[in-house]
Amino acid sequence: MAWFRRKRGAGSAAEARDTEREAAEHLLRWMSSRHGIEIYTEPRTAVTSPTMMLVAHDGEFTRRPVRSPEDAKDFAREHALPIYDATVVGYPQRMRDYSRRQTLQQRRDRRG
Repeated sequence: MAWFRRKRGAGSAAEARDTEREAAEHLLRWMSSRHGIEIYTEPRTAVTSPTMMLVAHDGEFTRRPVRSPEDAKDFAREHALPIYDATVVGYPQRMRDYSRRQTLQQRRDRRG
């Protein structure tokens, strides 16, 4: 499973494999408890590596670094998930709505 980029500063190949395995396991667990999942790729920037973001039907999402957009495409193909380039299509409204709901809930929780 070479989909995921190793963390900077990881000292050994074994640590890099552990990081990749943990990321893959996280995504598989995340996908197993959600439905309507789509993948959005995000390009490398000056401060981040390329990332792949999984977005569920309700807008909940998770993001993990990948070695390249091609690795994200391979992951999408392997799991029969639709994949989009976030720089081309943007982010789904349901994701922004989910984030807003979470922010409002956190504010309510703090007020008690």
